[in-house]
Amino acid sequence: MSFKRLMTSLMNKKYQVIYADPPWAYRQKQINFQSYDKGKKYFNDVTEHYATMSNDDIKALNVAQIADVDCLLFLWVTSPNLDVGIETGKAWGFEFKTVAFVWEKQRTNYGFYTLSSCELCLVFKKGKIPARAVTNVRQFLSEKLGEHSTKPLEIRRRIETMWPTQNKIELFARQKTEGWDVWGNEVESDINLDA
Repeated sequence: MSFKRLMTSLMNKKYQVIYADPPWAYRQKQINFQSYDKGKKYFNDVTEHYATMSNDDIKALNVAQIADVDCLLFLWVTSPNLDVGIETGKAWGFEFKTVAFVWEKQRTNYGFYTLSSCELCLVFKKGKIPARAVTNVRQFLSEKLGEHSTKPLEIRRRIETMWPTQNKIELFARQKTEGWDVWGNEVESDINLDA
């Protein structure tokens, strides 16, 4: 195969599984938790750990260009951004289906209404859902929080178990993973994802 043909095929590659953990921007608030920590104030600024994108910029990414006719999107969101996550999946051309995974981080964060300890991985579909290789994969995972915002490798492994033969890509990836293409600003990307 010629180099030109190889490059064209790579540029036109489509994926049946897309896994994304966008760098959501949050409206920062200082929270006073007098009843918990004697008046200490907490301010969590994610920009200390990584660059964020506006919700509109995330929604504007042309994810549809890499999605196959039949495709699943697994999209990480936090509870305060649940509505934005659903809007993003729809903006990328997918239909929201359900919560695929719930990760209990074994550490409680201060939430605005209740103490927060979970993140959600939503699943969306485009076209027909590819047949699962196995049907006994659990939704819930309790695993300690690692480096800031890093998601458990077990979730990716569960997706691989259900859909082992499909083309897969991780968006906003931090490292290369065998069997997956990647795209992001912290890794050498396999594709160009234009907005």
